[in-house]
Amino acid sequence: MERRLVLTHEAARHPFRRTLPPPVVEALPVQRDDQDWKLFALSFVAFFICFYTLIA
Repeated sequence: MERRLVLTHEAARHPFRRTLPPPVVEALPVQRDDQDWKLFALSFVAFFICFYTLIA
């Protein structure tokens, strides 16, 4: 059995995946912002307002 040279790793066994270039992994810069906390607070307040108006 004669195989052509494959530049990707052996985990890519499907013929289509072998033709793709290897994945490029870049380190993302770490951002320390409070966007997640703002979204959580906004969602909490919105749920509280909707629930309170449903009860009242």
